[in-house]
Amino acid sequence: MGLFDRFKKGLSRTRERIAGGLRSVIRLGQKIDQSSLTRLEDAMLAADFGPATTEKLMGVVRTGWSRGEIVEEQEITDYLANHIIDLWPESDRQVHFAETGPTVVLVTGINGSGKTTSVAKLAKYFVDQDKKVILGACDTYRAAAVEQLTVWSDRIGVQIVKHAQGADPGAVAYDACEAAVARDADVLLIDTAGRLHTQDHLMRELAKIRKVVEKKIPGAPHEVLLVLDATIGQNAILQAEQFSEHVAVTGLFLAKLDGSAKGGVIVGIRDQLDVPVKFVGLGETPADVEPFDPALFVKAMLVESDA
Repeated sequence: MGLFDRFKKGLSRTRERIAGGLRSVIRLGQKIDQSSLTRLEDAMLAADFGPATTEKLMGVVRTGWSRGEIVEEQEITDYLANHIIDLWPESDRQVHFAETGPTVVLVTGINGSGKTTSVAKLAKYFVDQDKKVILGACDTYRAAAVEQLTVWSDRIGVQIVKHAQGADPGAVAYDACEAAVARDADVLLIDTAGRLHTQDHLMRELAKIRKVVEKKIPGAPHEVLLVLDATIGQNAILQAEQFSEHVAVTGLFLAKLDGSAKGGVIVGIRDQLDVPVKFVGLGETPADVEPFDPALFVKAMLVESDA
């Protein structure tokens, strides 16, 4: 199955909601009028673009209509899609690698978001890019989290630095950084303790882990990826906002995209927080990860078929 088909499958419920609305909007040969724009707006809200982002995108469509750039209803989809795609320039979606020494990727997110599995997927992705990868198991509070990551490391064939459950995550991060430098690793992936964005003391601990990493490896962390559950819709924006306040998030890993009815929230996060999606999880195995491709994503979200 190609990437477009995987996106299409994962966004099937989102597309059904949007397409259902677009079917009532788009009538071949019909001129755009206010009623068609109202139906389009309803479709976007149903797909969880969110009120603020929907309003902005509707403003884009209305401007295009007033300027004569779009006249008939069948022109709306491509016009809107092109604008959404432009929200993700390629430079924003690339992984920022260190010029020298290991590239440190700090991975965070709340429990239940798919964070630890996403770390495994990232490890597999970088291994497939011929990178030497080390994992730092800093999720020491959640029962079996270290064991889970250890199993993944064995399956993927990468080294792991870990302490006992309940150990100080900062100490694990310290040792992981030392190991990454000593062993000439290309990438150090640090799995941080899952935490709620509403728990300030745990968020402060996340910031402390970042400081440990900064002291051990100059310029680190080079990426801070926030794992978000694609199924939670507008709550994802609140999570991204809160995490960004405590640790500068550089990109998103969108997990559990398969089967989500709320894919439009990705557009909302980019629009409101200016944080790009860099990776998407499209299944349960370590190989089920892809760099985010906005053109394929938008096409899969807005159209019903390849035709």
